Amino acid sequence: MTDLSGRLILVTGASRGLGRAVAVEAARAGAHLILVARTQGALEELDDQIQGEGHQAPTLAPLDVTDPQAVNGLGAGLFNRFGRLDGWVHTAAELGVFTPVAHMDAKVLERVWKLSVAATQRLIASLDVPLQQSPAGRVVVATCSVGRPGQAFMGAYTAPRAAMEALVLAYAAETTKSNLKVNLVDPGPMETLLRRKGFPGEPKGKNPLPETLAPRLLPFLSADAAETGHIHSLVPH
Repeated sequence: MTDLSGRLILVTGASRGLGRAVAVEAARAGAHLILVARTQGALEELDDQIQGEGHQAPTLAPLDVTDPQAVNGLGAGLFNRFGRLDGWVHTAAELGVFTPVAHMDAKVLERVWKLSVAATQRLIASLDVPLQQSPAGRVVVATCSVGRPGQAFMGAYTAPRAAMEALVLAYAAETTKSNLKVNLVDPGPMETLLRRKGFPGEPKGKNPLPETLAPRLLPFLSADAAETGHIHSLVPH
């Protein structure tokens, strides 16, 4: 099991799916967590679970990552309170609407872009200083391979996702001479609300639960993690 004792880990998109599962596993591994999601109630439920298992109480930060002012204040607040950030896991995602590109609603594309690309860039800008203050800062961003190569009718989801990957890999290339290690992880299809929304006809139980895959992500948050600038699959081979 990966040891994250004493490491300060931020999880954005922590209220459900992979983000929630990673938060629970990181708490079990000894991390002090800062949990970000839009819903206070969902964060409190997660807090109850973590503390109920006897782990360190997380710091709850209910905010919308598409809110520029809130995101700008996040990094400054972390730096002022803790002086550093050892790891950041970003799992927030928006599916959009399945439709041909020629008939796509620009507002839908804009909404997905806002979360997948604009929010990710803003979070990087906000968190860069506290991450750089860690002797072993780690960034792990969840992605999805469904858009490589192009997937019919899924352009509103896959185009922003591809742009987000390019953005994160650029950040990895820009920080190679620092203590940061920046990677993307692809968990593959999972039993989540997002997957159910996109593929309602799939048989239940076909895909693994996020709780099954979350432990595979933790090594990328470890101080011992050595790779940077890669897309790693979490799917068992």
